[in-house]
Amino acid sequence: MTEERTKPEFDAPSGPAPSELVIRDIIVGDGAEAKPGDTVTVHYAGVEYDSGEEFDSSWGRGESIQFPLRGLIQGWQDGIPGMKVGGRRELVIPPHLAYGPAGGHFLGGKTLIFIIDLLDVG
Repeated sequence: MTEERTKPEFDAPSGPAPSELVIRDIIVGDGAEAKPGDTVTVHYAGVEYDSGEEFDSSWGRGESIQFPLRGLIQGWQDGIPGMKVGGRRELVIPPHLAYGPAGGHFLGGKTLIFIIDLLDVG
């Protein structure tokens, strides 16, 4: 990636939370394409759909993170393949593709919005 990206800003969503995964490319990359099962290096931030409260951000930690797609929530497993290095993508992930129903994980029952910069695939 040639230019340095900054932490993304989230637009407040309008209307009810979607019941299915929503994928929106903010910037289309021109590098290698992520495939199911790849290990990806990303910068990301996540907020709750209803409150807009940030719950996690690699930007806040000051470093990107690398992990295998298979180990991530289903929304990431479904939403990152097809993305190209250098791209920035927004995923709106309903609870059944995130952390399940309310009661288990602290994000259970919540629709989540992630903005993800794909830095590398392996």
